Amino acid sequence: MAPREFQHDSRAAFQLVMDLMAIRGGSGDESLTASYVIESLRAAGAPASAIHTDAAHRRTPIAGNHGNLVLRLPGTTRAPRRMLSAHMDTVPICIGSKPVRRGNHVLSANPDSGLGADDRAGVAATLTAALEILRNKLPHPPLTFCWFVQEEIGLHGARFVRKSMLANPQLAFNWDGGRASKLTIGATGGYRITIEIEGLASHAGGAPELGISAIAIASLAIADLQNNGWHGQIRKKGKQGTSNVGVIRGGDATNVVTDHVFIRAEARSHDRQFRRTIVKQIKQAFERAVKTVGNADGKHGCLRWSGQLDYESFRLKTSEPCVQVAQSAVRSVGLEPELAIANGGLDANWLTKHGIPTVSLGCGQLHAHTVNEQLDIKQFQVACQLATTLATGSERVEV
Repeated sequence: MAPREFQHDSRAAFQLVMDLMAIRGGSGDESLTASYVIESLRAAGAPASAIHTDAAHRRTPIAGNHGNLVLRLPGTTRAPRRMLSAHMDTVPICIGSKPVRRGNHVLSANPDSGLGADDRAGVAATLTAALEILRNKLPHPPLTFCWFVQEEIGLHGARFVRKSMLANPQLAFNWDGGRASKLTIGATGGYRITIEIEGLASHAGGAPELGISAIAIASLAIADLQNNGWHGQIRKKGKQGTSNVGVIRGGDATNVVTDHVFIRAEARSHDRQFRRTIVKQIKQAFERAVKTVGNADGKHGCLRWSGQLDYESFRLKTSEPCVQVAQSAVRSVGLEPELAIANGGLDANWLTKHGIPTVSLGCGQLHAHTVNEQLDIKQFQVACQLATTLATGSERVEV
């Protein structure tokens, strides 16, 4: 048990999160963030032998410059191993963040940039717990800290982590978005799609009738999905899900009928069968559009389609030990836990799939993935307290 008289160092925690949010580091570019974490751990007395990295970034769809980062500490008390985790990458809009405090919140002084509190606040909260334990020699059970890579583009770090490197934790806690008292015990599943449309180039002024516009095909397909309720929020016969066409690229000049369009899309649902239905509807819409657009010679374009399951949905029982312990920790800091189900993916999706049931806690992030992103400082500090509480096993035991 951690000494009850121990005082959380809120000033040090705040400086940590400000430093981390200022570091450039989108998905696949986590090396600077990892270096900061490693240097902080070493300065606090963590032995080099306790710090590990893997080669997950060599298995991910995009090239990365760093793998998952792990700190393992032997316990000073006999108890099941606990794991605390967060992800190091940010979405692209947060590159260029200039964090500045405004009252009780932090935002980016760069109007064109998000803050990056998602999930540098999670990194800071878990790192704060590790540093407070190391610097103050707090009693603790065996611990694993893991900072994942490439979460924002499909949870790839958590997907490809070597389970043996995590040393078989029995209780796992992940920090990501939302209020500090919010305990996310389930999340949706996500399927990503790549679509390539091949049309036929022709002079747009001299012979447009001989061309097959890949842009026209894509437009018809997307309009079909939108008009029939298969794009955005989807509700069909009591089933729910979402879909989004998020990337579309094509064309080089206005005087050429565009012969190639590249599209990336996704489908999500907590119901795996309904998610398959959404994917099927997306594919059929594009197939119909290909047949609709032809040229004067009766030719049509063609479609290349590929997709993969990024992560499966999960839902933990409220009786799951990690959920019970997390609720006790929240009550230990004077708050009432709020159980939630997320419509986005979390590293906990893959950790749970790996056989490590994981509950996710918030860090005070607001308006994530936008230029209006903010960090609620009070909520962040509570998240840091919760991280240290859970890392030391000092949550109030409920009877």
